[in-house]
Amino acid sequence: MTLTLSHYLVVAAILFAIAMVGIFLNRKNLIVLLMAIELMLLAVNINFIAFSRYLGDMNGQVFVFFILTVAAAEAAIGLAILVSLFRIKLAINVDELNSLKG
Repeated sequence: MTLTLSHYLVVAAILFAIAMVGIFLNRKNLIVLLMAIELMLLAVNINFIAFSRYLGDMNGQVFVFFILTVAAAEAAIGLAILVSLFRIKLAINVDELNSLKG
């Protein structure tokens, strides 16, 4: 059995749906929200790679490297903000973190 484009798209859709459920069901924990966002980016990357392979074009694969770079920077900055907020407030619950409101 060979893997076709539809197999990759189904896997990406399932990952994206799991991430959406993670965001909508758990709005309390910031770590879970960051993980759900990373899972969404992974689903998008799978789509880019699948279409790049299907069309025989390298542009999608190059774009994935840029997305991975931005995702790594986003995760590092997000976790740094999370650690600094935890040191100040001693909580990572979204409801207790209202100091960022303008």
